[in-house]
Amino acid sequence: MRPGLWEISTSSRLLALAEQIPPDQMQNLSNLARQYGFEMPTIKNGTANSRVCVTKEMSEQNIPPYLYHRQSGCEARNATRTENRYSADLACSGQQINGEGKTAATLNTPESFTGQTEFKGTVRGVAVDEHANTSGLWLAASCAETNPRQGHQ
Repeated sequence: MRPGLWEISTSSRLLALAEQIPPDQMQNLSNLARQYGFEMPTIKNGTANSRVCVTKEMSEQNIPPYLYHRQSGCEARNATRTENRYSADLACSGQQINGEGKTAATLNTPESFTGQTEFKGTVRGVAVDEHANTSGLWLAASCAETNPRQGHQ
């Protein structure tokens, strides 16, 4: 996995519902996320897009960057890696998120991956049984890059 700036896209039914949240309430959620150290991703057509900086140390572990969000109260356990395939159990025990699930990802090339996550539990007290598809695409060697590589589809 190549270090640098990655774009992570995640799609799910739950994200499709997020677009129905009024803008003022979405701003409140964004402010809450910032308090926990997150930046809310852009959500459009049921897909959340965000950018993540993958350090050299992270890249050497070949762990998909979307699994590094421990601020949410979730952590990956029983992680296994076989060739270019990674899987782990998810355990969440935060105030906002509580439950468990499984995640798997395939590093297709050093510059792209695809994955799936299943989660059952509660989010802010609401029962959730969710499946999400995730993909990642390397954009630039520098995380400070403001004009990422063009033409990489």
